[in-house]
Amino acid sequence: MASPKVLFGFHALGVRLKTVPTSIIEIYFDPSRRDARMRQFIERAAQTGVKLVESDGARLSKMSGSHGHQGVAARVQPIAQVHSLDELLEELEAANADLPPEQRNHPLLLVLDGVTDPHNLGACLRVADGAGAHAVIAPKDHAAGINATVAKVASGAAETVPYFMVTNLARTLNELKERSIWVIGTSDTAPNTVYQSDLKGPVALVLGAEGSGMRQLTAKTCDALVSIPMRGAVESLNVSVASGICLYEALRQRSIGQ
Repeated sequence: MASPKVLFGFHALGVRLKTVPTSIIEIYFDPSRRDARMRQFIERAAQTGVKLVESDGARLSKMSGSHGHQGVAARVQPIAQVHSLDELLEELEAANADLPPEQRNHPLLLVLDGVTDPHNLGACLRVADGAGAHAVIAPKDHAAGINATVAKVASGAAETVPYFMVTNLARTLNELKERSIWVIGTSDTAPNTVYQSDLKGPVALVLGAEGSGMRQLTAKTCDALVSIPMRGAVESLNVSVASGICLYEALRQRSIGQ
């Protein structure tokens, strides 16, 4: 069995209470916080039968590695997810095999190249969950991994969206292309915008870190590059905002006619 991990913050723990309460070993809370949000959270936790432990702020900060715990943290068992990107894609292919094209749940993947800030990763996972993306992919080198800060910022999405860290991102993108998944990268200099792209079929949207963007090899591996229109003075958007724009455009296109 995998080792327990720590979740903290109302959103992250609220999602775990809602989805898999039996995976929570115990919840630690600061009894000095007596506002309505804490009372409602404790009441909800008590209804599930989860063990509740009173703890001061210092202990919660030490557990979570952050002062942003909001007065709640928990030791939890990891939720079982698909073990590999190949497994996920094979499951999608099998589920789509007998469906007519208009009813198929085509892969929608978010690829992050060089996103090292855990707050950015958490926000990207959150928007990926909201848009119904099937997974987020990143290279093992020069990328943030899942930790307690990511889980808190993701507000539960770190539990619901598979996050695959791959050894060679360019090779993984080529493997996606072999599965007929269209790989679309973002670039400030691309002549066509994301709104001019067909995102209804199997697609992987590739975004780089704010400022540096995608690495050159990653950009060359993409089937196409698109831009996000910028009408103001700033030159770029935060990667989580850009991810939201691209993923929700894909969701919009896929929702037409349903």
